[in-house]
Amino acid sequence: MLKRILVLFAVLGLTATAAPEASAYEPVNIVHTERVQVGPYGMTVGFSVWPLRAMQSLDFTFIPDGGIDGKTGTLAQISPVGGMTRMQPLARHPRKRDVWGLDVRSLKSAGEWTFRFRIDGPQGSGTGELRGLTVLGQPGPPMALSWSISILPLIALVAFLVIAWRRTRSRLVAADAAV
Repeated sequence: MLKRILVLFAVLGLTATAAPEASAYEPVNIVHTERVQVGPYGMTVGFSVWPLRAMQSLDFTFIPDGGIDGKTGTLAQISPVGGMTRMQPLARHPRKRDVWGLDVRSLKSAGEWTFRFRIDGPQGSGTGELRGLTVLGQPGPPMALSWSISILPLIALVAFLVIAWRRTRSRLVAADAAV
């Protein structure tokens, strides 16, 4: 009995000491940056993947000179065909809390994108754009082909269940007829 209690405490102790490391987020790894002038504020836009590809998830960071304290900002993304997302407020990046950012986002289509910024702060407000952000085509096979291949196991499962149900049903009918 004493051995079991000691083993239980050992397992609980190992679990408690390993839990913080297991739940820690991987830090944002910025591999490319661009500079933008947003009114009186300089800003660095960081990307976790470079070159950018359509439908590929990545992190964006937005770092105004002097930090984000005392400042608010908004972002609009303008697609290559001219469609603009609504102005969204810039919020702290969930894994890099000292900067603004977007966590695990993707750009929907290839082409030249524009990011439009507005920052309000102690030096007043300003607007600026990061133009000509080239986004390459989607990596991997086309989306329709990917979905078609991924649905094959579901089709096989449904076929298996239909065949199993028909065989079981015919045996039950035969057994009822024999009685």
